[in-house]
Amino acid sequence: MSPLVAPSILSADFANLAAEIKRAEDGLADWLHVDVMDGHFVPNLTIGPPVVKSIRANTRLPLDVHLMIENPDRYLNDFAEAGSNHLIVHAEACVHLQRTLSQIHRLGMKSGVALNPATPPDCLSYVIDDLDIVLVMSVNPGFGGQRFIPAVVSKIETIRSMLDKAGRSDVLISVDGGINVESGRLVTAAGANVLIAGNSVYSAPNISAAIKALRDLSATTSSV
Repeated sequence: MSPLVAPSILSADFANLAAEIKRAEDGLADWLHVDVMDGHFVPNLTIGPPVVKSIRANTRLPLDVHLMIENPDRYLNDFAEAGSNHLIVHAEACVHLQRTLSQIHRLGMKSGVALNPATPPDCLSYVIDDLDIVLVMSVNPGFGGQRFIPAVVSKIETIRSMLDKAGRSDVLISVDGGINVESGRLVTAAGANVLIAGNSVYSAPNISAAIKALRDLSATTSSV
């Protein structure tokens, strides 16, 4: 089946965020991806729970919230109350990763682990029963508009094999960073089934056509 497409609002016009959300909805996006950065875990500072709450009020799309922050456990309740559907944390940012993922589930959200380009996938084997999503970063996180790192393709293959062998083929693999039709084709062939796209969607002359071009790529069958 076709991959899910999640436009990243990091590339949207924040002065017209409600209109940008509507553009994604009208373009038949599957999710909205929301990057939260604290200026410590990554060298940038973006939004927090109040903005996520505002986004929630303007869309029915699932909110895929990516916490690029230190000690994310402090804010799990806040992002749950703001209306997040998925909460993604970085393996390196959690002292007790399994506990964090369990708490995300207890708060009624789907849980995910993000892996930076140089982070090996081995850590997933210890939390594989607590996962709904694995987010593979195909750039070093912190800024939009970076170039795709091809070395992550083999990592995606490794993760897909690991999940399948563990009987967890239901776990989604999403990829974020430099995603366009060319890189999207590579990662979906490797086993990814969610494409997070910023510039290639929001900078396109026709957002519907850009989303459709990504969705038309073949991918592994998965459920939301």
